[in-house]
Amino acid sequence: MPRMMMLPLVVLLVFHVSASWAASASVYDNFLQCLNTNTNPSSTQLSNIIYAQNNPSYSPVLRAYIRNSRFNTTSTPKPVLIVTPSAASHVQASVVCAKQLGIQLRIRSGGHDYEGLSYWSDQTFIVLDMFNLRSVTVDIEDSSVWVQAGATLGELYYRISEKSKVHGFPAGVCPTVGIGGHISGGGYGNMLRKFGLAVDNVLDAQIVDAQGRLLDRKAMGEDLFWAIKGGGGGSFGVIVAYKLKLVSVPETVTVFQAARTLEENATDFVSKWQEVAPTTDDGLFMRMLLQPGSNTVKATIIAEFLGNADQLVSLLGKQFPELGLKKEDCKEMSWIESVLWWDNYDNGTSPDVLLDRNPDHANFLKRKSDYVQTPISKSRLELLWKKMIEIGKIGLVFNPYGGMMSRIPASATPFPHRAGNLFKVQYSVSWGEAGAEAENNYTTDTRRLFRFLTPFVSKNPRSAFLNYRDLDIGVNKFGNRSYEQGKVYGLKYFNDNFDRLVKVKTAVDPENFFRNEQSIPPNPSFHSEPPNPSFHSQPPFSSLHLDVNVGSSSKLSMGKLKLVLVFLFISFSFCI
Repeated sequence: MPRMMMLPLVVLLVFHVSASWAASASVYDNFLQCLNTNTNPSSTQLSNIIYAQNNPSYSPVLRAYIRNSRFNTTSTPKPVLIVTPSAASHVQASVVCAKQLGIQLRIRSGGHDYEGLSYWSDQTFIVLDMFNLRSVTVDIEDSSVWVQAGATLGELYYRISEKSKVHGFPAGVCPTVGIGGHISGGGYGNMLRKFGLAVDNVLDAQIVDAQGRLLDRKAMGEDLFWAIKGGGGGSFGVIVAYKLKLVSVPETVTVFQAARTLEENATDFVSKWQEVAPTTDDGLFMRMLLQPGSNTVKATIIAEFLGNADQLVSLLGKQFPELGLKKEDCKEMSWIESVLWWDNYDNGTSPDVLLDRNPDHANFLKRKSDYVQTPISKSRLELLWKKMIEIGKIGLVFNPYGGMMSRIPASATPFPHRAGNLFKVQYSVSWGEAGAEAENNYTTDTRRLFRFLTPFVSKNPRSAFLNYRDLDIGVNKFGNRSYEQGKVYGLKYFNDNFDRLVKVKTAVDPENFFRNEQSIPPNPSFHSEPPNPSFHSQPPFSSLHLDVNVGSSSKLSMGKLKLVLVFLFISFSFCI
């Protein structure tokens, strides 16, 4: 490029960055002033929990919890502010102040949203980053634990193991996943066949609603409490904490892995797995990984049994003799040691590693999901192997249901995928190359395999799992047709529970302040009284008065600020 052409581009880039910083700084000043007005005096210096774009710590804080590098590029839209509350009152005031400024909130607990919706938006937005709210209070006598939304699964498991070797909690196998998003979206784990999902074991919760009120289960009412157990907390408010019911685990659990390639009769292996995995003892969870290779597919069972090796070998010797499982193939360990095993730590690793919030690196990735309700025949499996080998790259994960999952009604929580589902499918691909071409190649191939499996999976609707977020299945622009647009993805995620979620949303957040590309839309035609009379009661946790009065001069300032922000984003949208 000629030097005389480069100079204007450099000047434009510098001007754009400077203008973005200036806009961020203006929002910072107004937001901080509002926060100070609406938060009781405390030892926390509020300026220390807010990061504008010109703050040297802004980028490290933003990137710390980005788990998908697809949304960590120079073109990814960035928040004008990052707010890192260290108390529930900060969350309450943040909701009030974001509404005053007319700026959207994105709520991040662990950053594992597969589509990055907790930390990017195409609108002017603030990230409310919950990582400082991470307390875990275990009560063994009550068999319960209060855990804040910013804690990770690893921290939850570690704190439980500190107090008991025979208690656990049925949630996911990735220790860095944040509690708030994981549980509000369903909370899937390797003990679901015995104890159900994480949401099936929630006793109470704390949420900040669209009015800035901190509510527990009694104050929010049973409809909203139902909605945040699998309906996605980000549609209804800011989850601050959950009270969870601990489950009993044996002193000894058993794990094993077993693999077959196509040359080793993987087709028969997978076919038999479909028969056994969803129907076997409730205490046995056998995940199936399918990985394409050079002219073959490798099928691997990764399993955990809530019992000892002798019991497991006897059980599978009867139900799955083709596996040929022997005691020497198994490893006996404590439940907390099995948590480390699932995350591929070496035997003997200290559970202290579960307190590490920082993964080695964040890949570029794409995920999709499906549900299988009828066993896939051997002939169709053979076709699947051919397609996987042809495409390459894309792995499949089969997660078995049955057991407790079949005994809990589909309407018990917003998560509807219960009886009638044999297993869930996750489409999984990760890559290391940056750039649009690589992303297009990998995501296109994932969609090709997804289309190929259409005849094998659930229909009307083709169901999906909310916590395997997938924008391919629908996006809401929140215009005049927001209900119809929301119904496209809503029926896939929630089936017959979608309309009940819309009714709750309409009652508690009719102005749709809490929203993202796949949130629950309000529908004025569904309007009714709030779900429970206690909804009007004052929150029991806070004496803060959050009815904020803004003077006319402040309103004028806010109006000018919004105009400047709109101008900047229109003028420089091609640079973002």
